Parts: sequence; structure tokens; C-alpha cells
Amino acid sequence: MIRSFFLLLLFVISLQALSNSELLNRADGFMKTGSQSNQFRAYNDYKNLYLKAIMEEDSKLRVSSLRGIVKSGNKLHIDVEQYSTELKKLTNKKIYKKPKSNKKIKKAKKIQIKSSHKLKSINWKNGKLVLKFDKKLKNNQINYFILYDAKKKIHRYVFDVHASMLTKSQNLKKDGISRIKLAQYKPNTLRLVIENSSKVKVSFKKKNNSLIVSMKSTAKVSEIAKNYTQRKVDKTKIIVIDAGHGGKDPGAVGYKKYREKVVVFKIAKDLKKILKSRGYKVFMTREKDIFVKLSKRTKYANRKNADIFVSIHANAVDKIIAEKAYGIECYFLSPSRSDRAKRVAAQENSADLSDMNKYGKNSFLNLLNHHNILASNKLAIDLQRGMLGLLNKEYKNVKDGGVREGPFWVLVGAQMPSVLVEVGFISNSREAKRLVKDKYRKTIAKGLANGIERYFANCN
Repeated sequence: MIRSFFLLLLFVISLQALSNSELLNRADGFMKTGSQSNQFRAYNDYKNLYLKAIMEEDSKLRVSSLRGIVKSGNKLHIDVEQYSTELKKLTNKKIYKKPKSNKKIKKAKKIQIKSSHKLKSINWKNGKLVLKFDKKLKNNQINYFILYDAKKKIHRYVFDVHASMLTKSQNLKKDGISRIKLAQYKPNTLRLVIENSSKVKVSFKKKNNSLIVSMKSTAKVSEIAKNYTQRKVDKTKIIVIDAGHGGKDPGAVGYKKYREKVVVFKIAKDLKKILKSRGYKVFMTREKDIFVKLSKRTKYANRKNADIFVSIHANAVDKIIAEKAYGIECYFLSPSRSDRAKRVAAQENSADLSDMNKYGKNSFLNLLNHHNILASNKLAIDLQRGMLGLLNKEYKNVKDGGVREGPFWVLVGAQMPSVLVEVGFISNSREAKRLVKDKYRKTIAKGLANGIERYFANCN
């Protein structure tokens, strides 16, 4: 506790080194670069400014920092719903006085341009991107063109579709393609952009209510292999995998009495096998069905000098809403403001209440707010993308629950980046049936392994 207090004290002192305007300008500058690492730095700066705004009771700074948190958080797929709600409340308040005039001022009516079509789903099928709409598309609703940025040497393939999205902007992934982004370009125009350093063979067709886009890089295999070897990761990295619950603690008991401790242990064993086959040093906090106290799990990782700590769990809700709740989520340690994260954390923390009372835990978590948070956030995003990237290719209705902050006691004390993975809802009949099948579990394990390798590659 004393060490944590000094960490917090050093953090507060570091905030005072830069003025509010300098810190805000720095964060805005990071956001403009487009680099994911800089976006993480921007997100961290905005959160620091938010804390300062609260301490200094500066409402203007509070609004600016909240805008930054929401913007950077959305780009990084971080749950910023609570910040967004707070921002709306602050910006909806009347901060200007009414003009002194007897004349009535007519309010301008908001002009809303509604598109005739709505995008319902986005999926990869046989290597092709499938955009499914609520109605059949007409030829004049699709505008396709190609751009080339000679300065940056980037080829852009652009689709403008007269339609609207029901979801937020998305960055999609495909081997051999640098960047694929789907966003609401205008109120009535949906834009899909495919970017690559080399030319891409792009073709598309309309089928029923779907727009099907195929793309293939023209880069030589030797060039792709060369780029891959340049990003070769250090195989001496040490990974500790934590299979949640165990022994007297079954974890969540869901559909048809399937037990969380059994499912996550099998995924953990598969993940260990895959990582070891790729040359990594891998350890598990439990090698069999035994109970291990939460505090001992991170202590074990610290003793092994682990580079990362991954705790695997399965989510659950009450039967009355079991069929409505599904999806994959990743959490990193933080005293969360989200009710959803607190609920999940309470469920995972409940197994071991012996170390510290509730008040003590919350105080300790508050002190650890900025410890390893940036690296853990990056790891969580890579793990989430790794799992979804493989599952979406083979299964339908795989929901991205997002990357979130949460007060998970199992992560407290870890001296390395640490993440808690919720591989699905064992209380949901569809996900539970999948989680007890060997093929589905192995796909999750492979996705986690890919995410871990991506994280290490980006850290080099």
C-alpha cells in the first residue's frame, strides 16, 4: 500500500510539470498522427486532464478532456460509455444567458437527411467482405472509385453507398491488406475504404440485399514474407496463463449445468500448447482442477518474471436475460465507472474475499489506476482482435463485446501487462453449446495466441 501511495504521488507531481493547455495540445497532436501508439498516449493524456479538471473544478477543461477520451476511446475500441454520458449531460446544460430582446427567436428546424437503406451486418465469407442491407440495392446507390496518393505511395479503393450504419465506424482486417475502414461519411453516405501500399485487385457484385466485395493484394509472396520476418518477435518472452476458478470454485454454472472452470481450463491448455509450439516459455497458474487463491495467481506470474499475464474466464447472467446476453470481451485493470464492468468483476472477484475487505480493495484499486494500464490496454485490444478475427470466419453471430476497464482482483499485483478474457456467456444456450465443443475452444485459443504474437511484435 505504501509503494502504491508513492506511485500515485509521483503521478500527481508529473501532471503538474505541464500546464493544462500544453497537455491538451500534446494529446490533440497525438490524435492527429493516426498511429495507434500515439492514440493510446492521447487517451492517457485526456484521462490525466480529466482528473485535473475534477481536482481544479475546471468545467471547460472537463468538457475538453471528456471529448478527447470519447474520441480516442472509440478509435481504440475502449468502453467509454460512461464518459460519453457525462459529456452529454455537461454539454446539454444552458451555459449562455438569453439575449435581452422582446422579439421571439424562432428555433431553426434540424434538417435530417434519411437514407433509404440501412446496413444490417458485416461479415467475411470465403475471404470476401459481405455487407448486408435491409433492402435490395440499386445500381445508382453505389459509387466506386480509385485514388492514389503519390506522396505517401498509398492506393485507395473507395465505395460510397447511399445508406446508413446501425453500428459505429469499424476497422476490418485481412491478410495482405494494410487497412480497411467502414464509416458513415455523410448522413446519407456509407463509405468503405481499402488502403494498401501495393495495388489491390478489387471487384464487387450485388446479390439480393448484399454488396459482396472481393480484394486481393498484388504484392509478391516474397515481399509479404520479407515484411513478416522484419516483425519477428522475441521468442524468449514468458507467458503465464491463468485458467479461472477451479477445485471447490466452479465459477459460473450456465446452460445445462456447464461449468466455467472446465471450459476455461481446456482453452488454457490449448493456448499453452499452441504458444509452446511457437517457441514461447509458457506457464499455467493451475495444471489441474484445484482451487488457487486470486492473490496467489499474480504472485506466481511475478515469480516467473512473466512478460504478460492472461486470465481466462466465461461470463454469465441470470436466466431471465440469458438468451439476450452474449459476446466476447476483454478487460484490463482499472477502478471502472461502468456498471457492466462492475457486475462482471463482482462475479469474478466473489470466489476469494479473504485477502481484503471491500473498502480496502476499492482503495487499493484506485491507487493502481495508472499502473501498467497502457500496455494492458494494448494487449486487451490485440487479444480481442485475435479471437474475433478467427471466429468470425467460421461462425455466425459472434458478438464483439469490446475492450473494457474493470476492477478485477485477480489482476491486482501483476508486475506485467495483464488482461482478463471473457470468452463468451456460458449462460447463453448458443455460446454454451459452442464453448463445450473442442473445435470452437481451439479456435479461441489460436486467436488468443495470434493476439499475443501481434502484441509482442508491436512492442518491439
